[in-house]
Amino acid sequence: MASPIAPRSFHIIRGLADSPEKLYYRNVYLDTALLARIVMGFDEVDASRVGALGGSQGGGLTLACASLTPSLKKAAPTFPFLCDFKRVWEMDLAKGAYEELATFFRNFDPRHEQEDLWWERLGYIDNQHLAARIRAEVLMPVALMDTISPPRTQFPAYNKITSKKNLVLYPDFGHEGLPGCNDIVFDFMSDL
Repeated sequence: MASPIAPRSFHIIRGLADSPEKLYYRNVYLDTALLARIVMGFDEVDASRVGALGGSQGGGLTLACASLTPSLKKAAPTFPFLCDFKRVWEMDLAKGAYEELATFFRNFDPRHEQEDLWWERLGYIDNQHLAARIRAEVLMPVALMDTISPPRTQFPAYNKITSKKNLVLYPDFGHEGLPGCNDIVFDFMSDL
């Protein structure tokens, strides 16, 4: 099926009309795990002292990397993106970073006749479904006023993490710099 959407414009939905194996983020997730394994294989790296961190999309990739790299020691995803796509839709927040969901439905399923199929396929790259695999210790800063990566989409992933974990809440902040957050993450990572 020829896509009326410019393929470089969107990433969440890239490959969605084909198959789960063609999803763009599936490959990005696998690349993060591959990179972690490559780095952990260097002679000069102590593989038992490797962690991952990132914010927003980097936070989502941190969750994915930690879920696909069981030997990772620590992970610090800050307001991770790429969690609970269906909830974003149900909360009517398919804007900005998630706007492509609406674009996909408008172009590929305007009457939502195959909606369940699309949510199932997006489940392959939804970090809430990967989070239970995480073995690393996790520190997750969350901004409660975040409309880009809404907390209600992050909590399902956090709640499924079974390893040692801790939330750091910022009640009055959105998707922005969080005062003291970098120091908290640094302290968390410093004993690696």
